[in-house]
Amino acid sequence: MNPVRVPSVSGCESMPENALNHHTHEVGSNQCCSAVVQSIDAPLDAVWSLVRRFDRPQAYKLFLKSCHVVLGGGEVGTVREVRVVSGLPAESSTERLEVLDDERHVLSFSIVGGDNRLNNYRSVTTLHAAPPPKAGVSLGTGTVVVESYVVDVPQGNTEEETCAFVNTILCCNLRSLAHISLNLTKT
Repeated sequence: MNPVRVPSVSGCESMPENALNHHTHEVGSNQCCSAVVQSIDAPLDAVWSLVRRFDRPQAYKLFLKSCHVVLGGGEVGTVREVRVVSGLPAESSTERLEVLDDERHVLSFSIVGGDNRLNNYRSVTTLHAAPPPKAGVSLGTGTVVVESYVVDVPQGNTEEETCAFVNTILCCNLRSLAHISLNLTKT
């Protein structure tokens, strides 16, 4: 049996306590896991409307050129093929939707194929209402997004290098999500 770990957290925020049950991963001997947390100054429903679209991840994931659903219609089990922008060590990724919970705001997918180095990758994204603001501080309204993952460490790389690479992509994606979500609420 593989050990179960709560991933280390990268980002400006700490992981909300109610997120821990979704972001605890079983991690094998040649795997790593981590999480990225992003506060977004937009309502949870606006952010969720972007995240839940398994058929349009390129709406906020800047490293993706295109997405085509190859099986299913957006329910659990749907499979998509995404094309990656040039300059990354990948061309495509075939991904399966594992969890889509509109009530709890949870989305999980795994990479099941494609031309990339992220073997046995599984991601979980949860959205949480931001805690109420503290007296005199304007922060705390909006949404907190947590994205965690577990993935094999590719041959020739270390656990630290693998986490740094994936965390960088996730941070860029979540910053883009914050920007786009905020713009959605202004229109």
